[in-house]
Parts: sequence; C-alpha cells; structure tokens
Amino acid sequence: MKFTLSWLKDHLETEADVHQIAEAMTMAGLEVEEVLDPAAKLAPFTVAKILSAERHPNADRLQVCQVETVDGLKEIVCGAPNARAGLTTIYAPIGAYVPGLGVTLVEKPVRGVVSNGMLCSASELELADESDGIQELPPEIPVGTPVAGLFGAEPVIDFEVTPNRPDWLGVAGIARDLAAASVGKLKHFDIAMVRGAFPSPITVRLEATEMCPVFAGRVIRGVKNGPSPAWLQKRLTAIGLRSINRLVDVTNLIAYDRARPLHVYDVAKLSGTEIVVRGGQSVHAEDAFRGELRDDTKYVQEGDRYRESLIALDGKTYTLASTDCVIADAGGERPIGLGGVMGGESTGCDETTTDVFVESAWFDPLVIAQTGRALGIHSDAQYRFARGVDPVSVTPGLELATRLILDLCGGEPSEIVFVGEPPAGPAPFAFDPAYVKRLSGMDLDDDRIGTILGQLGFKVTAGPADQAEPWTVTPPSWRRDVEGRADLVEEVARIEGFDSLPDTPLPEVARPAGGVLSPRQARVRTARRALAALGYAEAVTWSFTKQSTAALFGGGDDRLVLENPIAADLDCMRPSALPNLIQAAARNVARGFADAALFEIGPIYLGDGPKDQRTVIAALVAPHAARHWAGAGEDALFALKADLTTLLEEIGAPVASLQLAQGQNRDWWHPGRSARLQLGPKNVMVEFGELHPRVLKALDADGPMLGFEIVLDAVPEPRGKSGKARGSADLSAFMPLTRDFAFVVEDAKPVGDLVRAAAGADKALIADVRVFDVYRGKGVDEGFKSVALEVVIQPREATLAEAEIEALTAKIVAAVEKQGGKLRG
Repeated sequence: MKFTLSWLKDHLETEADVHQIAEAMTMAGLEVEEVLDPAAKLAPFTVAKILSAERHPNADRLQVCQVETVDGLKEIVCGAPNARAGLTTIYAPIGAYVPGLGVTLVEKPVRGVVSNGMLCSASELELADESDGIQELPPEIPVGTPVAGLFGAEPVIDFEVTPNRPDWLGVAGIARDLAAASVGKLKHFDIAMVRGAFPSPITVRLEATEMCPVFAGRVIRGVKNGPSPAWLQKRLTAIGLRSINRLVDVTNLIAYDRARPLHVYDVAKLSGTEIVVRGGQSVHAEDAFRGELRDDTKYVQEGDRYRESLIALDGKTYTLASTDCVIADAGGERPIGLGGVMGGESTGCDETTTDVFVESAWFDPLVIAQTGRALGIHSDAQYRFARGVDPVSVTPGLELATRLILDLCGGEPSEIVFVGEPPAGPAPFAFDPAYVKRLSGMDLDDDRIGTILGQLGFKVTAGPADQAEPWTVTPPSWRRDVEGRADLVEEVARIEGFDSLPDTPLPEVARPAGGVLSPRQARVRTARRALAALGYAEAVTWSFTKQSTAALFGGGDDRLVLENPIAADLDCMRPSALPNLIQAAARNVARGFADAALFEIGPIYLGDGPKDQRTVIAALVAPHAARHWAGAGEDALFALKADLTTLLEEIGAPVASLQLAQGQNRDWWHPGRSARLQLGPKNVMVEFGELHPRVLKALDADGPMLGFEIVLDAVPEPRGKSGKARGSADLSAFMPLTRDFAFVVEDAKPVGDLVRAAAGADKALIADVRVFDVYRGKGVDEGFKSVALEVVIQPREATLAEAEIEALTAKIVAAVEKQGGKLRG
C-alpha cells in the first residue's frame, strides 16, 4: 500500500513531515517498508534554455546545441527531433544519474563532438511512460529552476498491510490511526446524499446471497468520459497506478482513499435491464448439443460438461467454477464480471461511454480469496475484498463515486438500487479498563483509554460502577478482527506507543531437573544428528501433497482434503513423507545434483482424528553416482539397510528383537526389493526398500530410488536408567577365533532369521555373526540357497579347548536347524 503526504493531509491536519509520519506509523504497528523520495532522485536536474541548435557535422540526426544552464553556457549533443533554438527544457550535468536510462553521465565525445551534459525527456526522468522528444517547458520558467518542484514530486510511503487490518488499505483508515496517535487532527467529511432524478432502468437480483449478501448501484446517464484532470492523474501516478480514464480513475481513487472497491459498467454494452449475481454455471454435453449454449458466451469443455468462461479487463480468459461469484446480464445468462475480483471486457468503459451503471457491493472474503487463488488473479479489488471490506461503506462509497463522476464527467444520476442485507456488525462485549494495566503494565487512566478507543471508532458505553466489567465496547464495522478484551488492550498499547511499555524483567523460572526435552524429542534430535553424520541432508517439506499423489501412497481420503488449500497441488494431508522427498530428489536431479540423499522428520496423516497422526523418520536415496572404472560399488539397498540399522541403534530401538518380513509391504514399494521390520505382526516399525517404478513414473522421477520410513510412535521408549555409573569396558584378554558354516535353506527364508539363531546359541561366547556368501546353483537343489556364515567366538575366562569349541559348534548348528537350515555337506 502506497500513499503520498499530500494525500494523507486530505484526511489529517498535521505539520509532521514524511519521516515523522513513517516513524509514527511504525510505533502504531504499521510496518513501513520504504519512504520513496522522487525529489531526491530529481535533485541534479534543472531548467535550461537552448540558445542555438545546428546539425552535427558527422551525423544527420544529431544536433549540437548551445545551452544556457545553471552551470553557464554548455555545448550539448542532442538527438531529439524537437530540439531547437529558444526551447526551454531539462538539463542533466555530467555526473548525474539518469533513472530512465540507468546510466551516469560522463564526459565523452559523440561522433567527434564532446557533449557536456544531456537534455532530457520526461520518460528519461521516469516522469512519463513515453516521450516523443526532450521535455518542453513554458518559456517563462527561469533557467536553473529545480525540476523536482515543477513536477510536484513528493515522497511516497510504502508499507505492508497485515491481513487483519483491511481498513489500512485506504488512506482515510491510516489517518484515523495517526490521529489517535496524536500525530494530527482527523478531518471528518460527511458524504452528501445525491438525490436521484429518475428510477434506475437497471435492476439487480441476488441468487447467491452467501457470496454477495448486499448489492447497491445506480445509473448515471449523459456522462462525458475522457482523460482525467491533472490532479487525479498525478495522485494515481505517484503511487504507481496508470491513469486510464475519468470513470475508471474515480473507482481506483476511492479504492485507495476509502478502501472501498467499485466497478463501472457501460450501460450500452449490457444485455437486458437486469443484473444477476450468481455462482458459475456449466452445461452437460448432451444439453450443449441440444443448443443450450449461448452464442455470446465462451465455454470450455471439461469432461462431459461445458463450463462458461469470461474475458476479463486484463484481456485474459478465465474458466468459471460454481464457487466463483459471477455478475451476469441477459437475465443472468451472460457472465460480465467476477464479483469482487475483476470486471469483464464486454462491458468495460471507454471514450465513447455515455451511460454507466456504478456497482458498490459486499462480497464474502473467503469466496473472493479462493477465486483469486484458483484463477491467479491479484487485482486491487480482490486484494481488498479477500481481507474484508467495511460492509457499511456500500452506500457511502456509491454516493462518493456519484459525486466525483458528476464533478468530472457531468451527467444525471438515477435513484439507488439497493438489494439484500449487509452482514451483522461486530458484537459488543464487556471490558474493564483495569485490564489494560493487568495485561500490558501500562498505568493509564480510564479517560485516556476511552479516548483512544473512541478515536479508533470503538463505541464505549459505561455501565454501573459496581459491576465486574464496567464498560461495554462495540467494535466499528471495519474492525471485525477485534473479538475480546486482549484485542482492546493491544489497540490501546500500540496507540499509546510500544515504547511506553514498562521495562519489567520476567521472573526467573527454574529449569526442570531432568532437562527440557521429552524422550521423544531427544530421540528426534539424536536421529537428526545420526542421519546428518551418515551423509543425508535434511529436507523440510509441506505436510500437504496432491490428492492424486496421496492416493499412490494409500491416502487421498476425502476426509483429508483441505477446504482452503494454499495451492492447487497441495490440497491433501500427506499419508507418507516419501512422496515429498521423491519430488525433492527429482528436482535435485533436474538441476544436476543426481546423487541425492535426503531425510525428513515430521507428521503423516492416516485419518481425520488426532490418533491417526503419526510422526515418522523418512529417508530417501537416489543412487546416481558418477561413472567410475571400478564399477558401481556395493549394492545401494544393503547400504540403505546398514544406514537404517545404524539409525535404529542410535535412537535406542530394540534392533536385536526386530523381525524381518518380506513380501508384506504396501504397493508403493518394489515387491522383490523391499521389506519391513516389526515387533510382531501388529507392530510394524519400519518399511524400507526400493520404490516401485510405477510410483516414480507417476511423480515424474527417474529411478532407482530407495528409502525407509520409521514410525516413531511404534518404537518402544527406552527403559529408564538405573542411575548407576557406567562400568569399565569388558575387554577380553584372549584372542577371538572364527568358524565358518554353510547352511542350505529354502529360497524364501530370510537370512536374518539364521543370523539371529546362530547369535543366540551362546550369547556369552558369540561376539558376532556375519553373512559372507549366498549361493544358488550346482550342488544346491532348485528352490533352495546356501548361506555361508562367519561366527566370531570371543573367549572370556580361558582359551577354549577343542571339545568346548565342538560343543559350541553343535549348539550353533542345532539353533539354525530349528529355523529350517541344514548344514551343507
């Protein structure tokens, strides 16, 4: 939002300069982004007069001018067609920065003749969009006069408007807050009613009152449209708006002055005499073939239906949905505008317009916000209506627009057409002024608190002194964000000045003896550090995804579809963190970083209840390492499993008790290269493996990609510590020894079951069990495999005798045979 100091002074009597205004706005809670001072930009430029102009000796289109400047007589080379003797124009000296060209002038020859400065056009100084030549000024202006003063360049304040303060989208609303902050005195203007001379020939019908509960309008006939007067063009241009014509400029002026968007229709271009407010419509294909499509409406086919569309004032065509508020004529059949967003090209006003219908309505903010987001329209009207326009301003805004149009364009107004009922105003609530001190610490008397609230537009009614809440406060119609006592305290505090808040230290709070992290939080921090140490980069993605993407991962339930998504492709709560990681890895691959390793710790959603939310630790690798003469190296799936095992050990999961189950993963995993780790069939802790190529193709990602997802809620909490100090390391003084075994088992038997069986044969002596070979082929029956295990035996008290080793070997063989393994001969 931008405004000039002179514009503000139309509503506020003040002697403050622009920097004092900006400081007061900051202290009142308005976030000032920048103070733009075009006068400073124009400071080097002054008025000059051309004394003579002769053709350049080496160029037909250039002239060598002798120019009287503030720096004396200067010879300047100029290529403008209107450069001539006696012309008063703008002079830029050597060293000046020309904003329209983006260059700093230096002394250099132009086709052999040195130019000692430059003669400028309005566009080169960014005072106009286009120029035919150098600026021509009235001859009576003295040489040396600063250009900034001639063009009325004044500072512009640019500030950010928070979503809860739509009243700040009008200069009048800013003046109100500054007056309350004692920066000046607010000017009150009564908008005079303009009496209609005849009944309005245009009527209005509301079919979608949930989108537009109230609509007012009137016809003004006999207007004369054309370029706006200089003062209006200057006001709009100063804040970056392009002047179009008087009728359109009036609506833009009121939108920025009073935060009241309006729209003007050319009556001659309307079809019929009735305007209808409704939702977007579509026609079934069978009905379309029977001739139910209007010739003057463009349709877009989607499936078995034809949806109507609109060519808006920006020249773009938008397909309309049933959730969009449509303004239509021809008995409600032809769309001519998107209510609260943008008008249609078919009824726009131009230089030939003589009769207009002025619209002033109130549209539901949520409807307008969704329409703007879905169609990608960000107009001034949409920006204001989406935040909430004052519903009480419907009629005053129309009266003000009528008065300005009559003043600028002439004409004769009709009576006002008013249809519907505006939404109810904010509800009153009880308030105790003592609550200001209790909540903010500011010690203000009741009169000061009441004055501040009154200046901001709140209605304060005092009740009996003996009741608990002695005041009843009713927020104004433009402050629907104020709902309770704390909101009023905030209003008082910001107007009194946040620098007036007392400097009182908060009481110290003793730290909990056991630390501030819960076991789960500590586990998450440990997991984050462990994965980073393993070479994974942390990704932070949305908790949302596309509904079709969620369906690939067992989700997409309508219960988890968002009613008001932040983007069209983020409309569903995610059932897994893997799709977002897959898409992140694909983006890395597309940008030349193919060998990605990512992880994320966050929530997933399996239903609409709080118990259906899970916290997961998900990781993904896209093994696309650079080609190397030594080959691809170890299998990526086993490397992933090694990382997973390391992570589970770091977070205290019962790794030794986990069961490996294959063939039971869900269908987004590769059926032959994935598995799950579980503590029994009802407690699935981890799913891991290679992602299914079908899923990767649907997400436009190149495979292979592998990943795992740990359900943190399924990992048992570690047992409480006993408090005893850790003992010394249990290191044996005896050399370990190894024994190799080869067992034949069914091909479907998980090798991990054999490893656990062998390790459990004697936990005191067996230090480790490793798989060093898996063989299928000659000598092994079809459907079976040979698994070779290396068992590391660590003596504790004495070197083992041969008989002891043989007894231990027999125990290992017996333990593995219980799992279906047979010692290979």
